[in-house]
Amino acid sequence: MRIVLSVAVGVVLLLVFGSLLASADAVFAGLVDSLLPTADEDAVGSAVVLFVVGAALVAGTALVLAAPPVLTLTVPQPTRLRTLDWAVPVGLVVALFAVFVGVQFAALFGSDEYVQATTGLTFAEYARSGFWQLLAVSALALGVILAGIRWAPAASAVDRSTKRLLLGAMAVLCLVIVASALRRMWLYQQAYGFTVLRLLVGACELWLGLAFLLALLAVLRLRPTGTVRPMVATAVGALLLLAVLDPERLVAQQNATRFAVTGDLDSEYLSRLSADAVPALLELPDSPVRTCILATIAARSAPDPDEDWRSANLSRAAAQGAVGHLAGLTDRTGGGDPLFGGGGRYPGLDEPACSLS
Repeated sequence: MRIVLSVAVGVVLLLVFGSLLASADAVFAGLVDSLLPTADEDAVGSAVVLFVVGAALVAGTALVLAAPPVLTLTVPQPTRLRTLDWAVPVGLVVALFAVFVGVQFAALFGSDEYVQATTGLTFAEYARSGFWQLLAVSALALGVILAGIRWAPAASAVDRSTKRLLLGAMAVLCLVIVASALRRMWLYQQAYGFTVLRLLVGACELWLGLAFLLALLAVLRLRPTGTVRPMVATAVGALLLLAVLDPERLVAQQNATRFAVTGDLDSEYLSRLSADAVPALLELPDSPVRTCILATIAARSAPDPDEDWRSANLSRAAAQGAVGHLAGLTDRTGGGDPLFGGGGRYPGLDEPACSLS
């Protein structure tokens, strides 16, 4: 409390003397304005919320460190479920998954002619039609498996065999469903291009596949606890890996590679990416489309004269050094494009600027 009180007194003194000195000298006032954040209603509101949440977390952590709670291990109560109570619904779901997986092997892992003959859709359209549903099925099925691991009885040999058989079969079938969802997403991206959202959803599916492997291991070992913690740890690891890979740069690189093979490019989407994508976009062949994409990103990433050192960003700085000279070639007001004429079109082309695909 003495330290807190002394810090509070020091802050009050800084505010009093600092305001007086700032009002006395314009140069010093400018230095103070550049160091202190601009106060507005939105900024103050968000700062208050973040401070309250952060203070609560710090206070809770300090309490746990100063007075750690005494944890007592209790023997889990035996479940009141009978094997028949959970085996019937889970068995029906397993049978449904088995039929679905059989169809997937015949359709999604088959030929394009088979898919068109049975559904009237191309591979890309077929992949697009069911990915989100498969993602939801995978997440729900994982919850069912975790519930079965925790509450399904394992008192007798028959109980343990039934538990391993049904839950293990569901985990294996779900792995095939995850593989089907990933293949759908891959086909979809090959047909329509790569986006950050599609990359993140694919990463989520990969994590679900790892989670099913952990669940399968827990089922075979009949461990009712200790499964959720490794799943959370792998999820955190996946987030860190995505941060290292830089999703926007990876997406831009994949689209550049796809353009070299197919000649298709979603320039409108690429122009909406941040400065992180500039190094990969520089690999595109020199063309009006490439120039327009880079010019749009450069204009959007141009430094604001009102920003100070707190807005520093390494990717934006590198992008300004590489393509900053293109920022003046686009008209961000929407009234036209000086690079390609007042109508915002490419020379000799009848397509709007940055909208070719």
